[in-house]
Amino acid sequence: MNNQTNTCILKLRFPEFRNAPEWELTSLGTKAIKIGSGITPNGGEKNYKNTGRPFVRSQNIGWGYLILDDIVFIDDTTHSKFSATEIKSGDVFLNITGASIGRSAVANYSVQGGNVNQHVCIIRTKQTELKPFFLNQYLLSQDGQKQIDSFQVGGNRQGLNFAQIRSFCLPLTSIEEQQKIADCLSSIDELITAQTQKLDTLKTHKKGLMQQLFPAEGETVPKLRFPEFLDAGEWEEKTIQTLIDENIIIGHLDGNHGELYPKAEEFSQNGIPYISANDFIAGVVEFGKCKRIPMQRASQFKKGVAKDGDILFAHNATVGPVAKLNTDLPFVILSTTATYYRCDNDLLINDFLRFSITSQYFIQQYSKVMSQSTRNQVPITTQRKFFINLPNPNEQRKIADCLASVDALIAAQAQKIEALKQHKKGLMQQLFPAAEEVAG
Repeated sequence: MNNQTNTCILKLRFPEFRNAPEWELTSLGTKAIKIGSGITPNGGEKNYKNTGRPFVRSQNIGWGYLILDDIVFIDDTTHSKFSATEIKSGDVFLNITGASIGRSAVANYSVQGGNVNQHVCIIRTKQTELKPFFLNQYLLSQDGQKQIDSFQVGGNRQGLNFAQIRSFCLPLTSIEEQQKIADCLSSIDELITAQTQKLDTLKTHKKGLMQQLFPAEGETVPKLRFPEFLDAGEWEEKTIQTLIDENIIIGHLDGNHGELYPKAEEFSQNGIPYISANDFIAGVVEFGKCKRIPMQRASQFKKGVAKDGDILFAHNATVGPVAKLNTDLPFVILSTTATYYRCDNDLLINDFLRFSITSQYFIQQYSKVMSQSTRNQVPITTQRKFFINLPNPNEQRKIADCLASVDALIAAQAQKIEALKQHKKGLMQQLFPAAEEVAG
């Protein structure tokens, strides 16, 4: 930023704008017709309808897009009580309270004529001076988010008020360059959305396969079998405890129960990962998130010592996430929030067990216990009573290989989406002024 002229310089500009004037800084309030939020009707959810006027809440605002899967509606009578916040197409939504502060999206025809609640701010721009999609992209940029954070005392992100939003420092260029930037970034958003839909399709496909390849509750054969196993007979139902007694599942089956939880000062940046249920999502352990403890301290643990290939199971979630441990380390330590299973034999394939404990039948057992739990977890003793249906090892391997191939497609698709997000992030850092230039 140039302090004398109140302008800022970009690192990257489209060719047709390289000789255009520098961007100028202004406050958002000078470019807005309306900045305000709605209210929640008296009676709250009792006013929600299945049809009527869309009622947009903070959960309906994503990072640049609308999430309308759980949109609710209000009737015209309720709407008339706060029609001043009626949504118009092109309004920019900004979440201003709670954990989702800073998420924003642009209203389209699907919510036009509806209302927002008190957690969502409507920013209606002077569209001949400030393009809504340009503003939306800037709010989502690294520098836009830094400004939003700067209004939060101690970084707690507790809430934004309208005066703060009006004072928001906005780097601005010509309406033509705004449109070019918005179109560029929106095209990447469309690619991300399309690739995300492909990812969702793959996940739905896997879910359908799981329902077909594993027997439902009360059944002993699945609805779908590979041709070579059509005459292989019924699957055998066994409890986890039976599999332990028969030495089919071996090794410890719990996490760090009975061990002294490491003290805060014992954790370090290096050492043996100390894995909690929050560290594995979508089948993969996110080692970068894990706490770590020095090898000398880790070697003192006798329980919860998991090894490469073990199946990890989070037993303090609504539906326990599952991951296969993949590590070059001699062992890792599990916290009290996770269980591990180990099958070092040919009678039960590790990967089959991994998919089996995410099957609908197993989840039904787990969810039933969880719904009755006062501690929001499923004890080890209860897990041992859960049933698993087992075919012969050859069929186990076939099923595991099939589902693992779908998992590989899902992982590749997720990586593609992440690459697009990183590409967009890099572009945004180039197309918008850096934070120090905005604040300089």
